[in-house]
Amino acid sequence: MKTLTVVLWAVVFVGYSNSQNTAETEEPLPGPDATGATVVEEEDPFFKIPVNKLAAAVSNFGYDLYRQKSSESPTTNVLLSPLSVATALSALSLGADQRTESTIHRALYYDLITNPDIHATYKELLALVTASQKNFKSASRIVLERKLRIKSGFVTPLEKSYGTRPRILTGNSRIDLQEMNNWVQAQTKGKISRSSKDLPSDISILLFSVAHFKGQWVTRFDTRKTSLQDFHLDEDRTVRVPMMSDPKALLRYGLDSDLNCKIAQLPLSGSMTIIFFLPVKVTQNLTLIEESLTSEFVHDIDRELKTIQAVLTVPKIKLTYDGEVSETLKQLKLQSLFETPDFSKITGKAIKLTQVEHRSAFEWNEEGAATAPSPSLQPARLTFPLDYHLNKPFIFVLRDTDTGALLFIGKVLDPRGP
Repeated sequence: MKTLTVVLWAVVFVGYSNSQNTAETEEPLPGPDATGATVVEEEDPFFKIPVNKLAAAVSNFGYDLYRQKSSESPTTNVLLSPLSVATALSALSLGADQRTESTIHRALYYDLITNPDIHATYKELLALVTASQKNFKSASRIVLERKLRIKSGFVTPLEKSYGTRPRILTGNSRIDLQEMNNWVQAQTKGKISRSSKDLPSDISILLFSVAHFKGQWVTRFDTRKTSLQDFHLDEDRTVRVPMMSDPKALLRYGLDSDLNCKIAQLPLSGSMTIIFFLPVKVTQNLTLIEESLTSEFVHDIDRELKTIQAVLTVPKIKLTYDGEVSETLKQLKLQSLFETPDFSKITGKAIKLTQVEHRSAFEWNEEGAATAPSPSLQPARLTFPLDYHLNKPFIFVLRDTDTGALLFIGKVLDPRGP
């Protein structure tokens, strides 16, 4: 049992459990209570809503994707928008036969939900999280080898549920790259820069996902209080970075004694929140925190954190990622998609996944919707002043409050860049 606590006047947080939800983990069997009657744990009403349940499933895939990517990059920042990658895979599953479809659906945790129309629900999820007030842009695309004859039975449902059509390569790498860059620019309204990397010449199926987010705090930071301050890369190395400050910030807070980290949540406009996981010690490995992350765990945290007033410092952030996640996905039991899949609903020719590209950009600065906190937020009284300084390596999660969807996740070892 993980214990989430914060020292308050006569307030104690209740504990919460961290249950890793994997396809291999058996569900705990209902057990008898003291009277001998069978006790069945009640599902959280939040997850009974179909779109929220689907959001939880693809978010659990996202946490898996992040963990694997982080293990491959132990000494560098990690930035991912797992939802955009999940969207590309979910769309691709429309063209798969039963065996290949099951492989994709297990990775996305669809096998743990009963939904007669996953793809219609996904359409609803995308509409909710990309609404204009969210400031979150996400798109995915299926790119296919040149001269391929595509079945209309694949194109129609793809366009209906995911709002996209497959792209056929011309075979001219310069033209194809230019077209891809133009698409990225259009989808993100020019927020993601053009890539100069050549497309491989042997593409069979290329999945492409892009995402951009620039957050606006509910309560903006005073630019006059932003200054260069120390960020501790480790026990011995320190760099100076622009840090935003608020001496009387209202935030939601808790201390996880098992993970040895301080958790804080800051609200953003458009029903979005960022949750920060800050280790108590700069020398602490982040792996234990990463292994704990699931949709259910983060949802429980969201319910347990308490509103407090604190001295807050946050580094200004502008991170980007432009690269492949193909090898990462292979480690998530999707290797067969790159070897001997069956995409016979797309075309009569034998094709396979060649590459999965991901481009993302994430930033926040002092911008916000208001100069002062909402008067309705009443912080709990503390026995002593609390400081929350993101001045050492941390993990952040950008979450859509309405659906619980994981939109971005990052490991920030150095706020200065990629």
